[in-house]
Amino acid sequence: MNWILKLKRFGESIKKNVLKKFPSKDDQDNSQWTPLNCCNSGPTLKSDLEEHLFVCPNCKFNHTINPKTRFDMMFGENNWEEINCPLPPDNPLNFVDSKPYSDRLKSARKKTGQDCAVLSCVAKINEVEMVVSALNFDFMGASIATSECESLIFAIQTAINKKCSFVLASASGGMRMQEGILSLQSMAKLTIAINELKKNNLPFVVLYCAPATAGGTTASITSLSDIAMAEEGVTIAFSGKRVVAATVREQLDENIQRSDWVLDKGFLDLEVERKDIPNKLYKILSILLKLGTEANKENKDETSENIVQITKAAS
Repeated sequence: MNWILKLKRFGESIKKNVLKKFPSKDDQDNSQWTPLNCCNSGPTLKSDLEEHLFVCPNCKFNHTINPKTRFDMMFGENNWEEINCPLPPDNPLNFVDSKPYSDRLKSARKKTGQDCAVLSCVAKINEVEMVVSALNFDFMGASIATSECESLIFAIQTAINKKCSFVLASASGGMRMQEGILSLQSMAKLTIAINELKKNNLPFVVLYCAPATAGGTTASITSLSDIAMAEEGVTIAFSGKRVVAATVREQLDENIQRSDWVLDKGFLDLEVERKDIPNKLYKILSILLKLGTEANKENKDETSENIVQITKAAS
């Protein structure tokens, strides 16, 4: 029996000397340090990461941020007004997989402090007023369901009522499977809403944010923008790499679906560093709204040549 005791003591030693070195989630939340999974630089001070706008100071990786943090970065702390949207009832299909969909929603709301994955606000950069909606990837991968759809439509209608631009900060995994066809209908509804925005000659700019935008979100609302910007290194796709590789039966480019690759293929207008987003956005919207001096020289017809000139001016 001595070997059993020795094995038990060995296990206790492992727990004490090895596992103890890995902090618990509570320890991490209460600590001044945060681990960085983007590179091998080890943990960094939370204050340093926040100072760099949650961009890794070593490898320049853009970490995911929530909508409130993004709004504070873009407009100044609390210098924006939240738009409260009435939402439809939860779980319209009474969907259950490994656990009820309603329980998943409760968990997501507790985790994020939001009623749905969309948070919208009215704000200004200098004199340019805009309505901005941001998707929270921590809320079920910011997948689009009926609540998210209604929230986005409400924000777009607010932009129309205020006669100002609409900006979407997108980070989404696509349509939400727990709401089935109702979720897929959102693609058509959002397309109609954006068309109404364009009928009113109001600009629509998309900012692709970390970590990714994919699926039906890419196939609908984000593909309808006048200008498409992206944070550096984000993923922009419809299907995942493995699905594409299995379908075409070819070895894919290592950088496929990264923002720089997408930019090179013409699906994106410009890449932008996180710190430069407010300035770039202001320049683009000023031109699109004909507030800048260069805008007065532009032809009123919206052509691809005009879009190229706008992105060059913003750069």
